[in-house]
Amino acid sequence: MDVARQAGVSPSTVSRILNGTAKVSEDKRLAVLAAIDKMKFAPNQMAQGLKKGRSMTIGIVVQDISSPFFDETLRGVDDGLKGTGYASVIVSGHWNAEEEADRIRLLLARKVDGIILLSGRMSDQTVLGFSSQRPIVSTGRALQTRSALGFKLDNESGAYMAVHHLIELGHRRIAFISGPANNIDAAERLAGYTRALNEAHIELDANLIVEGNYHEASGMLAMNRLFDTHQQFTAVFAANDLSAYGARLALYRKGIRVPDDISLVGFDDLPGSSYTTPPLTTIRQPLYDIGRIATQALLRIINGEEARGEVPPLELIVRETTRRVR
Repeated sequence: MDVARQAGVSPSTVSRILNGTAKVSEDKRLAVLAAIDKMKFAPNQMAQGLKKGRSMTIGIVVQDISSPFFDETLRGVDDGLKGTGYASVIVSGHWNAEEEADRIRLLLARKVDGIILLSGRMSDQTVLGFSSQRPIVSTGRALQTRSALGFKLDNESGAYMAVHHLIELGHRRIAFISGPANNIDAAERLAGYTRALNEAHIELDANLIVEGNYHEASGMLAMNRLFDTHQQFTAVFAANDLSAYGARLALYRKGIRVPDDISLVGFDDLPGSSYTTPPLTTIRQPLYDIGRIATQALLRIINGEEARGEVPPLELIVRETTRRVR
């Protein structure tokens, strides 16, 4: 070994020093560290992992690889893995519980050391069952065991902040483009919308609620349905930024100005939301932080440490798509 020759010690001594198990003189230890620094040496982390019975890979289950929502979270995962020697294997569950389970079985067959599950439709019990085989960190659910940890953001509170902001600006007829009816996040955002109206003593009008599916096209179609049924409103809360983008296009095509004629609020704060015309007022989800912190938590569990981690709270980001009612 070049480092051993440079330091004047045996290869086994270098190995024990790197593993923290060597009892050697301070002179030898400093000589090895100096040789490592001089030769820009990095230990073969894959080889070290194999000695510990690890594959040095983690599996990541996303729901929609094409979505900018997951792009930002994956960027956090990637940064969380830097310098750890771990590589990732990414698969997609397509918002289908059976497909998610199949993908996790595939990852387990590849001997990944742990799994990050980004949202999804599987039940908590199913996730806990898989965690008996490999550690799992999941977003969008509350879990806390020795081998499973969940990060769940307060969607209800986020939606409440969005609608409360509009109410403070004087809006009382606030349309809501929701997420899919069978999605727990969507149900919680509807609950936040409802709570804000109730606290302001504004009667809930079911005609102002149109279901979407979190994609741009559904936001545009939902907006057009509101126009087709001749609903009167001064503001729109979209359950995610992509839906808000579609709604913005529908308003543009109708010649309706944002925010002069109608105010618009989204949910997520995707990177592109700062660059819409005008820039979108939205609820910021800490997507990057979620990915990075989830990765760090998973690596702790893999190393036999406590499963823990905390992500920043949701935040209202006021930009240029909302204004006070004239």
